Amino acid sequence: MNDLITFLGEHIQMLYILILSVFVGIEVIGKVPSVLHTPLMSGANAIHGVVIVGAIIVMLHADANDTLSLILGFVGIVLGTLNVVGGFVVTDRMLEMFKKKPKK
Repeated sequence: MNDLITFLGEHIQMLYILILSVFVGIEVIGKVPSVLHTPLMSGANAIHGVVIVGAIIVMLHADANDTLSLILGFVGIVLGTLNVVGGFVVTDRMLEMFKKKPKK
């Protein structure tokens, strides 16, 4: 417990930035019209490829005995992959809406 308190005391600025980022993100997303949510989210999800690469780098540099880093890296890879695939599925569905219907 003392380690956690010491860590938070040394990195309090990062905690402030994280909290402010959450509030700014909520404010920005709240101002986007609902019509634009689908294309913005599908594009943002594709950017999560960076999360996958970062998680792979974390796992490569983690010690074989560091179970926490390996688990967090694996969870990051799985969630990042799900997000990327979901973004492309949403984009595909959106593009299907704009295709012309075949004439009978």
